[in-house]
Amino acid sequence: MQQYVIYKRVSTKAQGQSGLGLDAQVRDIELFLENFSEGPYEVLGEFLEIESGASSDRPELVKALDLVRKTGAELLVSKLDRLSRKVSFIATVMDDPKVKLRVASMPMAEPFQLHIYAALAEQEREFISIRTKAALAEAKEKGVKLGGLRPKTEARNEAIQANAKARAMKVSKIVMPLRGQGASLRAIAEALDVAGIDTARGGKWTAKQVQRTLERLSID
Repeated sequence: MQQYVIYKRVSTKAQGQSGLGLDAQVRDIELFLENFSEGPYEVLGEFLEIESGASSDRPELVKALDLVRKTGAELLVSKLDRLSRKVSFIATVMDDPKVKLRVASMPMAEPFQLHIYAALAEQEREFISIRTKAALAEAKEKGVKLGGLRPKTEARNEAIQANAKARAMKVSKIVMPLRGQGASLRAIAEALDVAGIDTARGGKWTAKQVQRTLERLSID
């Protein structure tokens, strides 16, 4: 019987209590177990971490990995970035001969593919960070006051727009060809979900979100 140890991670205590971000992980893992697990399976343990993806201090992950090594079970996460946002950290886990990693949203991915995906995801985050800083610097040059008590400043809006445009560019190679072939917004949303690409908030795509993405891509 195939055995799994499930590991989930949210960034804040509020997310853990509200289910924000956690529900999507639970759903993806359930879909994997129901549709992609090899034969009968058993879940030996479930661990929930409340910690930033950039942090290497993961007591719950340590417990999960200990159980994996002792039992030979597979470590199952919903998405690769739930394990970590650092390529070096992911590589260390994957290089452990006693640990086999499975990613629910990428059920057929081999270790080599997971390495590549982790590296590309890290590059994307670095690019978004650079674009956000550039937008803030440009806003400052225009005389926009940064900080203060107002929660929504022009600079913040520009940074958010730059972030959204970068995310739109990421999915453009899927969205644009499908739209060009006459695919509906709903069909494109389903294709993005099948590809394992989440929205900015870690959820599933809707036709309205696809429409907004197309609008961002049309703005040069």
